[in-house]
Amino acid sequence: MEANLSPSKKRKQLVLDLVATLIVLLLALLVVLPIWWIFRSSLMSTAKLNEYPPSFIPHEWLWANYSKALETFEYWRYFRNTFSIIIPAVTFGTVTAIFCGYAFARLRFRGKKLIFNICVGTILLPSMVTLLPLYVVWTKGLGLGDTYWPLILPYLTGGGFFNIFLIRQFLMTIPKELDEAASIDGAGRMRILWTILVPSIKPAVVVVAMMLFIQIWNDMLQQLIYINSMSKFTFAVALTNFTGSFGTNWPVALAATFMTILPGIVIYIFGQKSFVEGIVLTGMKN
Repeated sequence: MEANLSPSKKRKQLVLDLVATLIVLLLALLVVLPIWWIFRSSLMSTAKLNEYPPSFIPHEWLWANYSKALETFEYWRYFRNTFSIIIPAVTFGTVTAIFCGYAFARLRFRGKKLIFNICVGTILLPSMVTLLPLYVVWTKGLGLGDTYWPLILPYLTGGGFFNIFLIRQFLMTIPKELDEAASIDGAGRMRILWTILVPSIKPAVVVVAMMLFIQIWNDMLQQLIYINSMSKFTFAVALTNFTGSFGTNWPVALAATFMTILPGIVIYIFGQKSFVEGIVLTGMKN
């Protein structure tokens, strides 16, 4: 097709491609800028940080700010505490989302449409509406205050119906003939699900897992409500107290902040290909 284009159309196409590339690069820079600003601020002194106009690159790279941050900010303790919530919650949420999505996509049972419609309606329910009742149930009713269980157990239901809906939509794109052929060969439902269907919807599974990770990583409110002991603090809760302990020493505080966002960046870099693929293919028919 491109070989048949006239020289004027080729130039026009080249200009459009160049403009699109520049726009994408500009948007990428806008996304990366806050991360860079935190990093560059963490390597400056307080005096340089308060200078105007601000410098884009530090004149002196003060790596000692990170060692100072680690003197008070118990990074590895908070890392362990945070992932003590994230690992089981993401695992439970992803696995149960797969089971529930499979049930809505493949199984036939009474009241299926009604249950599905009710669950879809829960997506519109603001989390703040259920925050207080859930807090009373977890702390007063079940006595699980100051533990990680209120932050883990809710993910036994897929971590929210959107995740279940996403898995269902992907499963709906897979022909049922695959299930029937495997069933004729003697495979049961569980074997069909885990050996045939799940590998086929790997992008959707990665999207669900990463969305759950981001949701829990950024969920400061619930962690702040349920966790009271300093020994159980996560990154999100610890940072709220860290800045106050250092007062106006923002470079050290920003050094701790950058160290907390680093694991999330690394995990996203490794999973971004499947994440983007899963978002692009959502709802598309194979």
